[in-house]
Amino acid sequence: MQARDRIIVAIDRSSRDEILRTVDALTGTVGVFKIGLQAFIANGPSIVREIVSRGEKVFLDLKIHDIPNTAKHAVAEAASLGAFMLTVHATGGEAMLRAAAEAAPGSPLLVLGVTILTSLDAPAMESIGFRDEPLGAAVRLARLAKESGLRGVVASPHEITAIREACGGDLVIVTPGIRPEGSDAGDQRRTTTPAAAIAAGADYIVVGRPITEARDARAAALQISDRLSVAG
Repeated sequence: MQARDRIIVAIDRSSRDEILRTVDALTGTVGVFKIGLQAFIANGPSIVREIVSRGEKVFLDLKIHDIPNTAKHAVAEAASLGAFMLTVHATGGEAMLRAAAEAAPGSPLLVLGVTILTSLDAPAMESIGFRDEPLGAAVRLARLAKESGLRGVVASPHEITAIREACGGDLVIVTPGIRPEGSDAGDQRRTTTPAAAIAAGADYIVVGRPITEARDARAAALQISDRLSVAG
């Protein structure tokens, strides 16, 4: 992949026009556009179709977490929209993950198991009943996702190396919590720079506000791409 292909831009907006303006402004500078809950609930499936119709790839970040049958049908619908990636929570368990993995045979859709949200740190995890620290829990859930048939996971920068060692080189790792040097971490807890994430073994990085809220979003995206190219 070229450096720009590794960059996923999170468009956390409600306005259809604003979302599409962002896509148009960044065309050719990044590889994938992430549509999460805010954008999807505000606009429905049509926003995915519109972005795909422009020849762009869509990461549909819905973090599905439900009974296996419901998850299966949701994944199949995402595949029918033409989404490139879709997230499900790895904590949904083996049966749900297997149903998700088997939901769209023959489809190029990449179903990703979300391990531990980047907004969670050890105290937050303990408060909701996790016995492991974020690293151990993320590795355990990544293994479960792979063993259940998923081809990729979402994991914070701090868990990339351990997941790569535990799960091998064929598992796709998508990493949020990316903040270029000097950027505000916002509500993220476990972050790193774009180049550091790729060096650690991430296949894709997710960048939101440092690009979408920049004075010149296109220039911000190109700067990240250039840094990735230099880092190799």
